[in-house]
Amino acid sequence: MGANKNSIKIIGQETDLYAQGYYSYDSKKSGGITVSHLRFGPDPIYASYLINKANFLACHVYSFLEKLDILKNAADGGTFLLNAPFGPEQIWDKLPKTYQQKIIDKHLKLYVIDAVKIAKQTGMGSRTNTIMQTCFFAISGILPQDKAIKAIKDSIIKSYTKKGQAIVDKNIKAVDETLANLYQVKVPAEATSAFDILPPVAEDAPEFVKQILGPMMIMEGDSLPVSALPEDGTYPSATTQYEKRNIAIDIPVWDPSLCIQCGKCVLVCPHAAIRAKVYAPEKLEQAPAAFRHAQAKFPNFKDYDFTIQTAPEDCTGCGLCAANCPINKTKAEDPHRPLIMRTQMPIRETEKANWNYFLSLPETDKAKLNTATVKDVQLLRPLFEFSGACAGCGETPYLKLLSQLFGDRAIIANATGCSSIYGGNLPTTPWAVNDQGRGPAWSNSLFEDAAEFGLGFRLTIDKHREYAAELLTKMTPELGEQTVREILDAPQTTGEQIKAVTDKIDRLKEQLCCIETQQAEELESVIDNLAKKSVWCVGGDGWAYDIGYGGLDHVIASGKNVNILVLDTEVYSNTGGQASKSTPRGAVAKFAAAGKRMGKKDLAMMAMSYGSVYVGKVALGANDAHTVKVFQEAEAYEGPSIIIAYCHCIAHGIDMVKGLDQQKKAVDSGHWMLMRYNPELAKEGKNPLVIDSKEPSLPLEDYIYNEVRYKSLKATAPEEAAQLLEEEKKAIADRWRFYRHMAEMKMEG
Repeated sequence: MGANKNSIKIIGQETDLYAQGYYSYDSKKSGGITVSHLRFGPDPIYASYLINKANFLACHVYSFLEKLDILKNAADGGTFLLNAPFGPEQIWDKLPKTYQQKIIDKHLKLYVIDAVKIAKQTGMGSRTNTIMQTCFFAISGILPQDKAIKAIKDSIIKSYTKKGQAIVDKNIKAVDETLANLYQVKVPAEATSAFDILPPVAEDAPEFVKQILGPMMIMEGDSLPVSALPEDGTYPSATTQYEKRNIAIDIPVWDPSLCIQCGKCVLVCPHAAIRAKVYAPEKLEQAPAAFRHAQAKFPNFKDYDFTIQTAPEDCTGCGLCAANCPINKTKAEDPHRPLIMRTQMPIRETEKANWNYFLSLPETDKAKLNTATVKDVQLLRPLFEFSGACAGCGETPYLKLLSQLFGDRAIIANATGCSSIYGGNLPTTPWAVNDQGRGPAWSNSLFEDAAEFGLGFRLTIDKHREYAAELLTKMTPELGEQTVREILDAPQTTGEQIKAVTDKIDRLKEQLCCIETQQAEELESVIDNLAKKSVWCVGGDGWAYDIGYGGLDHVIASGKNVNILVLDTEVYSNTGGQASKSTPRGAVAKFAAAGKRMGKKDLAMMAMSYGSVYVGKVALGANDAHTVKVFQEAEAYEGPSIIIAYCHCIAHGIDMVKGLDQQKKAVDSGHWMLMRYNPELAKEGKNPLVIDSKEPSLPLEDYIYNEVRYKSLKATAPEEAAQLLEEEKKAIADRWRFYRHMAEMKMEG
């Protein structure tokens, strides 16, 4: 969309034509569908509607052809530009039959370019916008070619200088490489394709998904009658599994012979698109020939087989799994590694068959796992999958971990922000359910009241629990003393104990169905609340540090058993990277274009001041085992808890595949401290504060100047950047001394 906005500006500024741009897009954070409607002409443009007859159409993502009818609005004699991994001789046979017929019937001119190939060669990764922009000007002839290319390069300099000269140079190089790789395709007289556009979802999808969500997925939601939509606005969860977006250019392929089965690749995957299972060897009898497996290296599963499998159509191709494999890190230049990124298209069908078979394998019994270890956590089914978050997102691995550990009994109040957009916006929902139909219950209220919203969940559950216990006690004569006491007196401090109570409640509900009294009916409606529920308030730093801080403070001061997860990107990520009170000193963000002058708010210290709140600060890329431990301790604490999780973000101006490396550098430099404050330790006469990260060992410059948000200030105002750097170094040293002093204090009594 940015390149198309620049195109409209170039046309408006460099010609006598009037210009207009409208944009429609889905709710995916990145990798979604964006349609740019651009008009230009010699007369003023007053059209306040989208284009329905286009003279020029361009498809920037080849996989969109599989489900979208892009040419339905093409005008007769128009032009169709396609980015595809095929040359001019092969592309015709790679088009769906509907496309071929419309190109013929509408007398369209067809152009093709492998923009992804150029982007990779010029260091642009998967970004093809300036390449496709160059093609548009070359084909349209609106400006003389030399003038158009100069204008494009000028817009690149203007748009990307703040992101660093390297970004500018890569974009300019991509422009220079474009025209030699742009081809016009001779259009045959007949449509000969052996395949056609696919329906938006598979035939075996639920009817609601096919009839309601399917049209929304392909931007046809406006065609649905109001009568077809849910009256109360409640939509089913676990629906992202039906999207099959196919947006990854490359996906990870696992080599079982080199894998140590540590689970790190599974843990860090932002989209739950790579998973692991252990299973009995006889389950392989019906496996596809290409299905990969190895003998399991787990003490509790010695005679089992083990598989890591990628969901090829759901993976975003971010590469975090391969980048963070410990074996890959030691063999960076070796082609023989446990995880190798391969081009998705040639292996898609094989990996689809592997994935479908993988899903048919039984889930691992949670009771046999040590969920305090990353190695075992990888075997837990995620109940947060295939979200619309950015490729390489730093937030979603924490949500996925939450869903693996507590998802079957979690109730989540989500603040507005990135996590509410990829977590619950239409048309699909990534929060999923397990084989028993249990999964997180999720809702989003407002930006400013998510904490209060979650507290309401807690109070309601507690009241329902009291009422259920009262009704159950009254029904002792009908149900029996033993049945009642086994539920009311059962301990619920571990996952196994909670599951045991849940199973007893399920059996009791079968009894209640046979008792035809109002009391039994009422008890059946509330009895699920007798099993312990895990209440979570989730949001970003814009919510927790700024707009919703008053409510958050109210909740942690209430003493109620509410868990709070702060996904700290240090900016308002969802709205475009505005500064928050979490934004560090010296970082450039919107509303802090000259670098933020004030230091980062210490939310952990403020929460610790109550003395009765569990507080944890985590960074998955720095210490994954610590992250798992903090999540479990926080949830187990019978009172308010808050976890502040460091999340890398595209707003930081980094290569997202290196996001977890940046997390580690944030910790090693002292910018981010790993710590736990557990009031339970004070009851034992121990210091409740434990610092889990080591003293800073990395120069702060080696962390911050890997990120554009810091580098840009150094480039434009080096003296101010240097001053703010020194101030931040001193602040880090002071903070460390203060925390260390508190952690070393001896507790009396």
